[in-house]
Amino acid sequence: MAAPRIPREIIEPVRLAESLPGVLLRFFAKYPPPALIRPVQSTTVASTASSAGPNAPATETPTENELPYHNPFQPRKNFETGTWYGPRYGLRKQANLVKVAQKYGVVDLLPYTIKKPGEKERRRIERGLRVKGTGVGEKVKGKLWERTLKGRLEQRKQAMLDMPRLIQEWKQKGHGRGWKKWPK
Repeated sequence: MAAPRIPREIIEPVRLAESLPGVLLRFFAKYPPPALIRPVQSTTVASTASSAGPNAPATETPTENELPYHNPFQPRKNFETGTWYGPRYGLRKQANLVKVAQKYGVVDLLPYTIKKPGEKERRRIERGLRVKGTGVGEKVKGKLWERTLKGRLEQRKQAMLDMPRLIQEWKQKGHGRGWKKWPK
């Protein structure tokens, strides 16, 4: 009698799990990936009494899926006591886990962490540079000579354009005799 055939969908994850190092196996044992967990769905009752009348049946709408554990890479707050608890894995351990997961191609199975590849660039794009004056319509304070440079260059340009008239006036007055406005 032949052995029962095991579906391909089950064999591939098992082979992948056998090839993973112990660090990732222990992590995934404690914190299974969201793709492998059947999420706990909480339902709320929302009534449509205002649109359909007082005797209309209430409809159930599922809310956001929640994992049975907190993200081990992020701090969390106990809302009863107001105490904050640090992440289970510090930034260095997070970086090491991400490096190993990236090496084995399972980085997408990890929970959210700022150490994931591309996350730093995404946050930079989302938040922009945090330097004063780099936003839209902002000016950097700068040094005095930097702030006044534009005006001085404009004055020089205007003086150069007026120079032929100034030379003509100088020559008419007798090379400085009766000259009142010396250029600065």
